[in-house]
Amino acid sequence: MLPKNANLQKIRDNKRTYGITPHLPGGFIKPELMRRFAEVAEKYGAVLKVTSAQRILITNLQAEDVEKAWQDLGMQPAMGAANCVRSIKVCPGTAFCKRAKQDSVKLGLELDRLYHKQEMPSRMKMGVAGCPNSCSEIYIKDIGILGTDKGWTLYAGGTAGAHPRLANEIAADLNYEQVLRLVAVIVDYYRQHAEIERLGQLIDRIGIEKFRTDILKEFHNDHETMPQIDHQEFVQKQEPAIMGSGTKQMAAGDPITANSIIGEIIQVYPQTIPVLRSFGMGCLGCPSATGEEIEKAAGIHGLNLADLLPALNKVI
Repeated sequence: MLPKNANLQKIRDNKRTYGITPHLPGGFIKPELMRRFAEVAEKYGAVLKVTSAQRILITNLQAEDVEKAWQDLGMQPAMGAANCVRSIKVCPGTAFCKRAKQDSVKLGLELDRLYHKQEMPSRMKMGVAGCPNSCSEIYIKDIGILGTDKGWTLYAGGTAGAHPRLANEIAADLNYEQVLRLVAVIVDYYRQHAEIERLGQLIDRIGIEKFRTDILKEFHNDHETMPQIDHQEFVQKQEPAIMGSGTKQMAAGDPITANSIIGEIIQVYPQTIPVLRSFGMGCLGCPSATGEEIEKAAGIHGLNLADLLPALNKVI
């Protein structure tokens, strides 16, 4: 069993180690808390790693030490469900930076309070930058917010990973309250219309003009019913690159084998999604996961393929 609130790290010689990542809103940490991180790492022979999400990973832990490490830290984990709002990355903003145009710390911490760990169709990342230098990498975030002399500009649909995508501009010259309102509209729209896909994949599937029109209509309080999207379009209109192999190989009726690609499995047999999640493969919208063979993914997650394949084939 996977220890609670831990991630399996690399398996070496059949030995497993685990990592835990406490939540640090905005990446801010006080000296006494930093000392606690160091003490926990020393006590359990762990390694500290600063992550790209402005957090500190404590890795190389043994399974039996995970719960004790959490107790010593006295903190909440950064991760919730596999598909949730993972992080809100924040630059120093006007509170600390001479170049900043807007208070990114205030906005970023409010977004963290409102959305961190909220469950989504796939993983979601946000970024807030106080000036066009974009130190929090807003152009490769699902929702990115950029400070300018005139206010905030909001972007949506960015991602890095195996299939990078730059975010699209949705609206500009927004004030603080308008940004929060627009983010709420986008999050709600994403929850209603997306399958297991990142926000950028949803935008590519339906088109940026439709996405922007629908979002701004709701934002401007037009109470006409927003057009609904048939979720079957997810099966029929996925971009080939999103599915990893570039060409669809699996067809309905085919068995799932060790070489089957995860993206193709969930595309052709969406009923396998709960099975994959039950085995601990929750992040099915991850670009790496969608392009992997099931055998490789099982090995990465430390799963027994002899158990997983029969369970998948049973539901199809």
